[in-house]
Order: sequence, then structure tokens, then C-alpha cells
Amino acid sequence: MSASPGSRAFQNARLQKQARKQAEAVLAEAAKAHREGRHPQAQALCRQILKDLPNHFDALHLLGASEADCGRYEESLAALTRAVSIEPRSAEAQFKLGMALARLGRHSEARPCLEKAIALKPNFPSALTNLGNTLMQLRLFEQAISAHDRAIALKPDHAEAHCNRGMALVLLNRHEEADQNFDRALLFSPLPSALFGKGLANMNLRNFDLAVSAFDAALVAAPGNIGMLSQRGRLFMQLGRIDKAEADYEAVLAQQPNFEPALCGKAQVSLQAGKVAQALSACVQVLARNPQSEVALTLLGSCHGAQGETATAIEYFDRALAIKPDLDDAHNRKIFALDYLPGIDFETLQAARKSWWDAIGAKVPRRHPRERNLDPDRRLVVGYVSSEFRGHSAALALLPVLRHHDHAKFEIIGYSCLPAQDAVTAECRAAVDRWVDAWELSDDKLADRIEADQVDILIDVSGHTADNRLPVFARKPAPVQVSAFGHATGTGMPVMDYVLSDAVTIPENVRHLFAERIHDLPALITIAPPPDIPPSPLPLLRNGYLTFGMFNRIEKVSDPALAVWSKLLQALPRSMIMVKSAVLNDALLLDRWTARFEAHGLTRDRVRYIGSTTRTEHLAMFSQVDIALDPFPQNGGISTWEALQMGVPVVTKLGTGTPAARAGASIVKAVGLQDWVAADDDGYIAIAQRYASRPSGLAELRASLPAMVANSEAGNSRRYTSRVEEAYRKFWRDYCAANGR
Repeated sequence: MSASPGSRAFQNARLQKQARKQAEAVLAEAAKAHREGRHPQAQALCRQILKDLPNHFDALHLLGASEADCGRYEESLAALTRAVSIEPRSAEAQFKLGMALARLGRHSEARPCLEKAIALKPNFPSALTNLGNTLMQLRLFEQAISAHDRAIALKPDHAEAHCNRGMALVLLNRHEEADQNFDRALLFSPLPSALFGKGLANMNLRNFDLAVSAFDAALVAAPGNIGMLSQRGRLFMQLGRIDKAEADYEAVLAQQPNFEPALCGKAQVSLQAGKVAQALSACVQVLARNPQSEVALTLLGSCHGAQGETATAIEYFDRALAIKPDLDDAHNRKIFALDYLPGIDFETLQAARKSWWDAIGAKVPRRHPRERNLDPDRRLVVGYVSSEFRGHSAALALLPVLRHHDHAKFEIIGYSCLPAQDAVTAECRAAVDRWVDAWELSDDKLADRIEADQVDILIDVSGHTADNRLPVFARKPAPVQVSAFGHATGTGMPVMDYVLSDAVTIPENVRHLFAERIHDLPALITIAPPPDIPPSPLPLLRNGYLTFGMFNRIEKVSDPALAVWSKLLQALPRSMIMVKSAVLNDALLLDRWTARFEAHGLTRDRVRYIGSTTRTEHLAMFSQVDIALDPFPQNGGISTWEALQMGVPVVTKLGTGTPAARAGASIVKAVGLQDWVAADDDGYIAIAQRYASRPSGLAELRASLPAMVANSEAGNSRRYTSRVEEAYRKFWRDYCAANGR
């Protein structure tokens, strides 16, 4: 006789009761295994319970917690989701579910779980600080800090909450406050994450020794941690310790070949070393996994720029800025690259600078001007802020001015913004009255120092180039601020009062586009007398053929320039061209540029390629050049002066769209070679042909040109410096007049 439904129900209830009773003992054993870190046993016991009791909340909860401890967040999520569906009022289960979602990067889903855990259990500091972390990932930084504050109020010695609050403050660029939070965390627990955070904060504060010590200590506590190694690599990059940076990045990639920060770091190291193929490969690897990596997009743009693919480079910079509109590096690289783009105009260039100002500079708090001695004729304090106090073209333009300043009338301070030093650094340092290692100072501290030094006129030498300190100028720490000598093509900053230029480089009809007032000098830049290199006879006379030379950055060579040079060499069948650029040491770039030249008919038998040399060797090589060819639209600057000093005339074309396209004409005209400035492509070719057909006249010009340079107001650095000082005095007198004197 079969059992009745009632008896079967009774039997099932009895079995369920027996299973629950047995489950209590198994669960206790599982919990003990979990506490002791024996996760396989804990998980097996939980699954044993769930086989008979699939809705056993405690077993599901413990299983989810154990899976999370093992880093298996998908499995943890499955167990905890079931647990919460059975007992939605469990604050602990909601908390652990939120944590699993956060670990999987599903922060928008994690947030309501953590908020529900807190609603169920308001006195829950761990849930509060992890809610803060989730809000930080959602870029809700102020709300994140508020959540950490609530956690700390409940548990003042909560080391993780202090550390997490510090991380949120780092992302808000409140680095001093962040550093204090990391110190508080370390008072309560030697957390590796707090040491790491302290390294980050101090790196951003430019307290580099402290940052190195903090990262080193963090890595002792957490050896091989890939996040810590990557950030220490970034710090070493800032310090110019490229070998150490590369070692850290390689150590990370040995563990995790696709780790994005290390791949981006490797790309940056490779670019700096001129290894474009390696940089390109690293960027492509990042973007294959994360097409939205604004850092990789920016670096990939630079890879294309190094190969002369300017339009493509700018496309990548724009893609990066679409993702992160306030990415300073992408703005600066784009601004610099635009000068190389054929067909660009003044309006587009200044609009790009204004975009930087709107996204970054305008958001920097302005300083209130301190009281000044408004005597228009007193000795003035002039400060030069530069990352180029080293073997750099900007230093070659600035150094002669530093050497010839009248120190009775001007006190000169050099604010050096890069740790790299060389023989040129020593010369610059010897030429100023005071020297400040500004690379050790944050933007705020550097602005404080400039104010404390009572600088009257502050000069930016870097413009929108690498390692610039334009955010310091955005704070307006000095009464008069000037852009000059380095990348003086406009900053887009209303707080930059003047740009030193000349009437050719920035014509009158476009000056209204600039944020600054333009003050004219004899030429955009000057140059110091060359080393004592003996004069050389015209190579044409001994070779029997004409040798053109292009000793500029090869990125300046555009397709339109190559087309003109090709026509020129076709018109002079026995001529050839020497192309000298440091990046040609890289085999990939040499092959790429050779292919580009050949695509325009400039075959290897007509072109001689030379890589980097010492500067003395560089100048001596002009002995092999009859006529220099100025690239366009980006002209030469220092390289044009160098050719003229060595007796080599330069054919240039007066561009219409940018200061960079007119700089060559400015310099060539300034030494009296107006006939060497073309209005168009045909004129450019005609000038070269005309002088190529007059060897005797070319030889005479070669002999007289060094003296012409030395006697010109632009090429004589002492006279040029006097004009610079006249400008500074005028700026100060105008300031005094506008402010009550």
C-alpha cells in the first residue's frame, strides 16, 4: 500500500530537518576551514550542504566569500546572488555581493548593493569605505570622500579607510592632503597600499626622494606587485632614470604581458630612445584590448609624428582628447604637431591653444598680486622658467641672452624644470645670479617660490612642449609674464602678457588672434658664436657637383617640401642632398624616410642620410654643404642660424599660415639675405638654381656670410640682448603706469 501525500510530506519534512541539523555541523567545519585559509575544503563542504539544501543561505554566503578570497569573482558572484535572493536583508551578504561586482569592474551594479548594506546596517565602516572606492571608480570623487569620512567617524583607526580616502584625493590632485591620509593609515597598519599611495602623492608633489623611498618600501612589503612597479617606472621616467624605468616595466610585462600601464611606459621609454618600432608595437598591443586608452592613443600619435605622418598623429591626439578633454599631454603634443601640418593657418593654431586654456589653464586658481615697488627704473628681477637648460635648441637660443644680461640692471634667476643636466646646464647656471632646481617643486610650490623671489618679469621658455610648466604661469605668480626663445608661438593664455617675436614671424594682420601682445625683436631668436671651426671652401669647387643640406629634425620634412626638392634635383641632375637628423639612427625610421624620399623620386644615389653626432661634428659637416634647404611648413630655427654661421646660405619660403612657416624667412632676412626668401615653390627652386649656376658668387658669399651674421643685430648676441632688455624695461614701465606710477 503506497504512502499517502500527507505521510510523504511528513517524511520529507523529517528528512529536511535532519539535513539542516547535519548541515549545521558541516557548516561549522566549513567556517573553520575558511578561517584557516583552507578554501578547497571550505568550498567542498558548502557544496555538500547545497546538494541537499540548495537554498541554504549560510552555505551560499560562505561559499561566495571563500570564492572571492580565492579571486574567483564570477563564481563568488553566482553564489552571493543566490544568497541575497534568499535573504535580501542580510547586510553582510549585500556587502560581499557589492564587493564581488566591484572586483569584476561592474561598479554601477556594485553601488546599490553597498548602499543597501549600509541602509540595513548603518554602523558598517567596511561597507562605507568600499562604497567610497566604488564611487571613486565612477569618478564621483567628492561623494567618495564623504563615504570614507563616515567610515572614519565610525572607526577612527580604520587604516583602509584613511588609505582609500587618500587615493580619492590623489585623483582630485589634492596631493598634500592625500599624503596626510596615507600617513594616518600607516600609523594604524603598515599597509603596502598606503606606502604605494604615499609614493603616488609625493611623486605628484615632486618630492621625488620621498616617492622613491615609499615605492621601494611598498615593493618590499608586496614584492613584484605590477601596479607598484609600473608607477615606480613612471617616477623613474620623470627623474630621467630611463634604464631603471625600463627595468621596472619589463619586470611587470614578464608577469603580465598585457598590463596597460607598463606597456604605455615601455612605449614612452622606446620613443625617448628613438625606438619607434617598439613604441608602436606596445601602443597597438594596448589598444587591441582597450581601444579607449587615451594614453596609448596619445603615444601612438607621437609614433606616427616621428615618421612624418603628421595628419595621422593629430587624428590620434584628437581621439585621445575626445575621451579625456583635459589630457595635458595630448593637448601639448597636438599643438606641437600642428606646426608640421601643411595648409594649417594661424587661426587653427591659436584655437588649439585656447582649447588647452579652456580645458586646463582656466581651471587653475589665480594668485592675487602682491604689493610691488613700482619704481619703473629700478633693478628688475627676471626669472626664466625652462625645461631646456641642457643640450637643446631652446638653450642655444637662450644661453647667449643669459651671458650678455646687464646684471647691474637685471637680477637673473633660472628655474630649471628638468633633472637632466649636462655641460650646457653648467653654462646656464654660471650665467645667472640665482639658480632654482624647480623640477623638485610642485606647481603650487614653484609659484610660491617665484612670489617669494619677488620676480617682476617671468619668462616661459618651453611653450607647449614636453615638461613645460605652463600651469605655473596660469597661477600668475609674477606681475609680467612673457613667452620667448623656445616655442614662442602663442600659449593661448590670457595671463601671458607678451610673446617675443618679430614682424616677419607674426605679421600684423593675424596678431588679433593671439591671447598675448606681440613685441618685435630683430628676429625670433639669436644664437651664440659657433665653436672655433676653420672656414671651409665651397664644396662645389672640389666636387664638381652641388650638395644641398637639410640638417633639421626630419619630422619637419613634409610631402610638399619633398616634391619641391625632387623637382630641384631633377633640374640639377648632378646635385645631391645630405639629410642629417638624430632619429635616423633608428633603422625603422631610416627605412621609412628612405621610402618616402624615394616615393618622390629622391633615390638613394641622390641622398646621403646621417644620424646623430656631437654638435661640433654637426657644425663641421656644413663643410660638405653648398646650399642649405629649409623645410616647410615647419622651418628651421637654430639649424638655420648654424648653417649661416658656417657660411652656408639657406633657401627658405615665406609661409602664410603659421609662425613656424615664417621663422626661416625671419632669420635669413635678418642677416641681409632677402634674395634667398621665396614667395612660392617655383621661387624656391629658382633661387637654388640661380645660385647653383654661379659658383664664384656662391664662394664669395660663403666667405663673407659668417661676418654678416656676427654684425647683424639679430646674429650679434650682445646687441640682441640689449633689445631684449629694452623690451623688459618697457613691459615694466607699462605695468607701473597701469598700476599707479
